[in-house]
Parts: sequence; C-alpha cells; structure tokens
Amino acid sequence: MQSVIPAYPVVANGRVPHASMSSAPVVDLIAGARPNFMKVAPIIEALRREQGLGTDISYRFVHTGQHYDQKMSGNFFEELGIPEPDVNLGAGSGSQAEQTGAIMVLYEKLLRRRPAQVCLVVGDVNSTMACAIAAKKMCVPVAHVEGGIRSNDWTMPEEVNRVVTDSVTDWFFTTSRTANGNLRNSGIPEDRIFFVGNTMIDTLLKQAPRLRPPPWWGSEQLQSGSYFVLTLHRPANVDNPARLRAYL
Repeated sequence: MQSVIPAYPVVANGRVPHASMSSAPVVDLIAGARPNFMKVAPIIEALRREQGLGTDISYRFVHTGQHYDQKMSGNFFEELGIPEPDVNLGAGSGSQAEQTGAIMVLYEKLLRRRPAQVCLVVGDVNSTMACAIAAKKMCVPVAHVEGGIRSNDWTMPEEVNRVVTDSVTDWFFTTSRTANGNLRNSGIPEDRIFFVGNTMIDTLLKQAPRLRPPPWWGSEQLQSGSYFVLTLHRPANVDNPARLRAYL
C-alpha cells in the first residue's frame, strides 16, 4: 500500500486514541461484520510491521457496529490478535436501507469531527458500501480490499454492495486475476489495480497452528479425506425451504 497511500504523521504509536480529538490525517480501516475482522487483521499486522520499520503511517480502526453480538464481533479481537476499535459507530441492525443509512450518517459525522486521508474498506457488506459512499462524498479517497469480485447475481445484496463500492473506489486491492479482469472490463486503468492476494488466507495460515478437532470428531469417527464441510448462509440458499432441502 505504500505505493498508493501517502505518508502522514504517526499519532500515538500509529493509532488515533479513542478519546483523542486529534486532527492528524489517518487511514480509516473499516470493519463491521464478522468476515471483515478476519480480512482486516492481516492489514493491521502489516501496518504495525511497517511502523516498526520506520514507515511514517498511522491508522484508525473503525467498527461500524453492523455485527454487535459478542460471538459475532467481540471475540474476534482477542482471537485474531487485533486491537479494540478506536471508534465504534454502534449502527446496529435494521433493514438493508436502515442499516446502510445509519452507518453512512454516523461515519460522515466521524469524518466531520476527525477527517481521514484514506478510507480503506474490505469485503462486500453494508458497512463496506456505506462507508465508501460517505467517504467519497466527503472527498476522502477510497481503497477497496477484495475489489472486483462479481457473482452477476443481482438477488444477492452483496453483489449490489460490491458494484456500488467499486464505482466510487480509487484503489483496488484484488484477490484474483479474475477480479482484475472484471475491473479492466469495467474501464478501471491498470495503475489503480493491485493484485495482493486474499487476506482471509493470511488469517487462515496464521491461525492454522491453533486449529483443534471439534468434540464430535471422535464420536463421528471422521477420517481425513473422507468427509466434507458445507456452510450455508446466503439468503438465496437458506430462505427458500425447497432449495435448502435440495442441499441436504
């Protein structure tokens, strides 16, 4: 990220303290939903490593509050080794429009009080789109980690979030060559696309030594290579009873 994000003064060991009203420019790291924390953890680690090497860079960790249950949000800070957020917007739940609107209003207020130099969003949740729009309207450049991903399924809320976010993004950090191609096909110039890989895999590799068999491993007599794991959570898969039964 050094090649595209300008340097700026380090504030309080690289972070803006929660209670600080400092006007020093920062990179806002946006996270709000469960997968965001796994994606942002390696970014925080990379920023800390750069700070340790003397790079003049600072950040502010902003939790939108999209997921607020302890098991969906709080536990990740300890498990992933990431700091408590500098700011929690506390947006909470609601309909798609209610939640997106609340995050936009709250993040805009934060930017008015304490401006950021760059807004870095990850993934494709409501927080991603809401903060990207709010930042862009405040003339804050937007960086999108996982930019360019497409399903072409417009029944997925995430697909709307991806396309809208990418339409206002300045710098795209991509996970695949396919994502690069999607961006090029939409007219994004090459010098705004950075193929960096998948930060979720970074987190997986770091956490791999901590993995332990679940309690039911023995009782089910599972053997390596003789089973598979399937997760179902998208509305298109689980909200239609007939479709869900077809998977089982």
